[in-house]
Amino acid sequence: MIKTIAILEGDGIGPEIVREAVKVLHAIESKYSHQFNLKYAPFGAQAYFTEGSPFPEKTRDICDEADTIIKGPVGLAIEKMNAIPQQFRPEIGAILPLRKRYDTFANFRPVRLPKPLASFSPLRDEVIGEGIDILMIRELVGGIYFGNKTEGISTGMNYAMDECTYTEEQIRRVAVVAFEEARSKKALLTNIHKANILATSRFWEEVVEDVARAYPDVPYRSMLVDNAAFQLVKNPSQFNGVVLLENMQGDILTDQAGGILGSLGLMPSACMGPVKSYVEAAHGSAPDIAGKNIANPYSMIGSLAFLFEKCLHLPQESNEIWNALFSVFARGYTTTELASAGSDTKKVLSTSDFGDLVVDIIRNG
Repeated sequence: MIKTIAILEGDGIGPEIVREAVKVLHAIESKYSHQFNLKYAPFGAQAYFTEGSPFPEKTRDICDEADTIIKGPVGLAIEKMNAIPQQFRPEIGAILPLRKRYDTFANFRPVRLPKPLASFSPLRDEVIGEGIDILMIRELVGGIYFGNKTEGISTGMNYAMDECTYTEEQIRRVAVVAFEEARSKKALLTNIHKANILATSRFWEEVVEDVARAYPDVPYRSMLVDNAAFQLVKNPSQFNGVVLLENMQGDILTDQAGGILGSLGLMPSACMGPVKSYVEAAHGSAPDIAGKNIANPYSMIGSLAFLFEKCLHLPQESNEIWNALFSVFARGYTTTELASAGSDTKKVLSTSDFGDLVVDIIRNG
């Protein structure tokens, strides 16, 4: 296979963790005789200072020409962020335009914690049970984040308004993706919403339940988002399978799921569109630890596994990366933010050592 991949290293720890993912990419490339042409491009807050835009035109051109995209986290220290005009901050000026440009409407975030790794979670062993294996699918290009935003004065008072809109097409297509995933996994699909209060959520539930009728073989249930937040902590394994969420509620609950795992550093992510997709670590850029070689690259390397599975349709290569990642922890190694007070310091891996060990497992088993 010959593919061109755009590499957007991002800010903070982005270049460090992307570097480890690229190491793994080259290991798979060599082992399976693929050819990947990597095209690096500036993206994020630092790109604003060097290029005048967080998503420069030359980066757009590289992404347009690439078959798929690897994106690191974005954002700098607060004093530098405060120097960037609101419309050029990376969330508004880079991330949302990237999603919109390629219509990456389905965000995949796996919440995977096998029983042997339960010690990473702040939850008790009996709550983790036999392990957690949830695939959260979040609608990514609709809802309140993409609605009109107004700030002003009305009847002598300051006010602000965010518009939340969903069309039937937006809901239906992400619901189909979720049901197809649940069918392939022979798993439960849980639909999350706030239909008791919000008109958009009532409409969401109506459309999703219409889609559900076309999948009678898929176990299905519906749950209010506030109850889901409670149940995720009380009994997370009940969600094992697929969870479908709208944009803002998904943003919140996927981060909560990272807390259940013990770190957002354990949450890879893929943003899927009809023509082009990209993968990214689900966490932030952590500028306070940038350059210290202590960031956990798991989520970025796991996102690479998603790239092979979902973007390149190479499941064997994807599984090899997942198996190598879990093997690192199964061998007793950990990372700085996951290490406990009693951890063997010789088993706490730096960013680069973690990537090297994953590569070694892929090459030698």
